[in-house]
Amino acid sequence: MKVAYITAGAAGMYCGTCIHDNTMANVLKKSGHEVSLIPTYTPTRTDEENVSMNRVFYGGVNVFLQQKLSIFRYTPWAFDRILDNPSLLNSLAQFSASTDARDLGKLTVSMLKAENGKQKKELTKLVKWLKENDKPDIVYLTNSMLVGMAREIKKALDVPVVCALQGEDIFLRDLIDPYKDMALEVLAERAEDPDGFVAPCYYYADFMAEEYLKVPTHKIDVVPLGVNLDGHGMVNERTGPPPFVIGYLARICPEKGLHHLVNAFYTLTREIGTDTVELHVAGYLGKKDEPYFKELVKQINSWGLQERFIHFGEVNRTEKIEFMNRLHIFSVPTVYRESKGLSILEALANGVPVVQPQHGSFPEMIKATSGGILVDPDSSDALAEGILQLFRDPAKRKQLGIDGKRNVHEKFNDRVVSQQLMDVFKKYL
Repeated sequence: MKVAYITAGAAGMYCGTCIHDNTMANVLKKSGHEVSLIPTYTPTRTDEENVSMNRVFYGGVNVFLQQKLSIFRYTPWAFDRILDNPSLLNSLAQFSASTDARDLGKLTVSMLKAENGKQKKELTKLVKWLKENDKPDIVYLTNSMLVGMAREIKKALDVPVVCALQGEDIFLRDLIDPYKDMALEVLAERAEDPDGFVAPCYYYADFMAEEYLKVPTHKIDVVPLGVNLDGHGMVNERTGPPPFVIGYLARICPEKGLHHLVNAFYTLTREIGTDTVELHVAGYLGKKDEPYFKELVKQINSWGLQERFIHFGEVNRTEKIEFMNRLHIFSVPTVYRESKGLSILEALANGVPVVQPQHGSFPEMIKATSGGILVDPDSSDALAEGILQLFRDPAKRKQLGIDGKRNVHEKFNDRVVSQQLMDVFKKYL
């Protein structure tokens, strides 16, 4: 099968969605399928071999300029390619943090309108390339913010279009009025165009069908996240004297709930002793979230716990696996209802049990893996109690790690999941 796999870059940071899309495209290629992993906005960044094209469609600079100034909607395509330079596009990581909320709302509505929006030229380029160069059997859009493309792609190529759902509700929820309402209206209208959708869990399929897309749930297939397990799971047991190490690996920002874990960490030091526990944190930190993180570090220092807290920064694949294998417990206590949770599966793949809030995708994930426990959401005290429970019960902690590791390696490996995705594609051919 020939698949055009259209993904969205994350402006130079390691992003779970980029990593997952790259993993799926790579394993499908290795399975004998022809897959073009096509970046939009910015180049993708992944912690494994990057199999995406060395070209970006809907380059972020062109998209923004076409939104702001009409002259850029008519510039020659050769000129546009200069603005699609990967180095220039990756610089958007700093630029995007200062984008005005009103501009972002207008841009979102325009992008969803696609051929009726201000970025019509970018859609024309993409459709022309797909029709003349790629000639796919099926087109896979990897998030619903790209759903506006479906109508023109189907008209020009006469092939099925399937659209993934990967947490877009968080972005849409934060748009300001009146653009939020406008975006939701256009999204629901354009949701009629794809042949089907794919969600990473049943919670998110039901939620998006009812709240955002206004489509019947039978139009959404559930395919869980898949993990490239190369290198994962080499350590079988964590033994030795203290410290007891709690880990967090995710983007450092309020919505991921690091502040809850920091408060729980403080509670644990009061319960089991300062010298007994450490908190290890890794993940991308954007400029707009630096004040948030500095405040957390200031709080940790005020408690006299600076020696028990280690910040690793952003980690590559090798560093990530090494990071996981230092841990006894893992937690990313998101404030919002997470639709994915790739780092949870990566922790479990290394035999590290998890403590997660009881919402979003986590109940399904814990049920499928038997690799952790659930606690009341948005509560530092509940999180501390959950971690303390596993600290005091090493036998249970060990069993959760064993079960989680086995189930992730059996059910969530990239080969198994990619076959599930391919089964969805075949349904529409």
